[in-house]
Amino acid sequence: MKINKYKKFLFIFSLGVLYIFILLKYETGIPCIFHELTGLYCPGCGGNRAVLSLIKLNFYQALRYNLLITVLIPFFCIHLIYKYIFKGKKRLPNYILYLLLIITIAFAIIRNIPFFSYLTPIKL
Repeated sequence: MKINKYKKFLFIFSLGVLYIFILLKYETGIPCIFHELTGLYCPGCGGNRAVLSLIKLNFYQALRYNLLITVLIPFFCIHLIYKYIFKGKKRLPNYILYLLLIITIAFAIIRNIPFFSYLTPIKL
């Protein structure tokens, strides 16, 4: 049985909306296992709070929680539009995906260097 792309999209979108409501209700999210085990910040640390701040239209706070996720959300939305609205006819070139991967890895390394402590998620 083949699942329709729109049904898959609606399911994933519904899960995202549900997670956002949980974030808004409890103002907490899934803890970072990588940070708990190593003490280092992964590229996604602070992402839950950044998304919560974006929902509340507090852009400055979202940037302080996680600069990378805050900046990449519009690109992710553009990617979803291309994938589901244009039905996969247009695709991001591989070099853009590789560039995003390199940026994500570099961000993960740089945010754990003490000189760049301003990139770590702020504590509440």
